[in-house]
Amino acid sequence: MRLRPPPGALSAATLAASALLSLTAPAAPPEGKAEGDLPAAAPDARADARTGEAARDAQASDAAARPPPPPVKPRVELAARPPPLHVEYAQYGVALVAEISLDPGAVCPRSGPLYSCILGSGGGLAIRGGYRSPGPWYFGGAYQFTKMDSSNLYRLGIFQQLRAEMRYMPDIGYRAAPYFSAGIGGVVYGNEWGVETGGALIFGGVGVELEVSRRAVLGVSCVYRPVLIAGWKDTANYERGTGIAQFVGFELLLEVRTELGRR
Repeated sequence: MRLRPPPGALSAATLAASALLSLTAPAAPPEGKAEGDLPAAAPDARADARTGEAARDAQASDAAARPPPPPVKPRVELAARPPPLHVEYAQYGVALVAEISLDPGAVCPRSGPLYSCILGSGGGLAIRGGYRSPGPWYFGGAYQFTKMDSSNLYRLGIFQQLRAEMRYMPDIGYRAAPYFSAGIGGVVYGNEWGVETGGALIFGGVGVELEVSRRAVLGVSCVYRPVLIAGWKDTANYERGTGIAQFVGFELLLEVRTELGRR
């Protein structure tokens, strides 16, 4: 015999199932509206967009209201800087020289029969040549002859020098540049290009070099030059003692360059 559920129990189960289906089903669009007609963005998003556009418009108006910045004036250099020297040269030339006697030493005593000085001041010519490095250094040699004042004891007193020289020329970026010079060498002295005595010298000095062009240089220099001279008997048969004579030398030089290579 089959048992039937009471009528009240069936109605309660049916109501529970209908309520569950209504909760899980998607909400239907409002009446008269299709599903695609719903708005894509919320009202708050539209308000934020309008606020951002207003801020950008305000910044643009502020930028337009500001005065333009003053024009930037280009810097004007007072002097053109030549390109740095990275070329090797053979450098050679001539110079007009003057030898000013500061103290002849034992060669010319200040009293006695040898008071007349056989080795005074004079002038002459120097010929030099050397190697100019790509950096600040110059190394070379020079031959110089000078007609000296001999107080008429010599008809033509010629003071000859043969020197090894160096210069240090710091790069300051201008065509006129200072330099420091130093060197060592030997000397001979006599009448009419003769050799009656000799000795050795050292020197040090300063100068200024003006680059007229890439291949020509003008300059002036001043050096201090002590000279050790050996004693000898001059043409008047006077014995001259060994001593150190001191000179200051001035030069006005003209030199040219021949390019050897580039680095």
